[in-house]
Amino acid sequence: MSIRSFFAIPLKLGSVRRLADHADSLGALGLQADRQGLLRWSDSDSFHLTLCFLGDISLEQVAALEQRAREALQGQGSFQVQLQGSDYLQVNPELTVLAVLAQADEQLLALQQCMAQVVEQVGLFVDEPDFRPHITLARLKGSDSLDPPPSWPQFEMPLLADSVVLFQSLPGEHGSIYTPLFEVPLTAPLHHDTSVELSEQL
Repeated sequence: MSIRSFFAIPLKLGSVRRLADHADSLGALGLQADRQGLLRWSDSDSFHLTLCFLGDISLEQVAALEQRAREALQGQGSFQVQLQGSDYLQVNPELTVLAVLAQADEQLLALQQCMAQVVEQVGLFVDEPDFRPHITLARLKGSDSLDPPPSWPQFEMPLLADSVVLFQSLPGEHGSIYTPLFEVPLTAPLHHDTSVELSEQL
């Protein structure tokens, strides 16, 4: 059995609501790709911060990934991710998305690299050296209709990264359906100031 999967940081309900409001503001821009029916908007229930894609894996590799991920993330604490701005992002030659971007700070990049190493340890290959962690708001069919506005609506939001999930991706009638296969909590306590700053997102 082949499972299409990816590692991601799940989102709290408050964060999902703010992202959904931001997606509505982008939809109101009248982007050319949207007018032409080329943008497929994601359901807010499926929002997540993508760390890396694995492609198709087996059930045996899921078990191995869970063991390796729990070992690699043991003692890893939760931390704050800063979301800032939206843009079109070419994820790979076949996929362009309209996404909210995460600032590439040291902790997030270290976590992304850690998960890529976990993937490689079970014999899989991550061929996306320039991949940027992001939250997909919409997918674009093709890349010939990219029409960024003169300026995107301003958007900034702190995000609590307190676990990593391996998701399965299945095609659905209205877009992909994501099912968690396992979750690894980032268990070390937050610093007090970060907890206060993120309290509205929980």
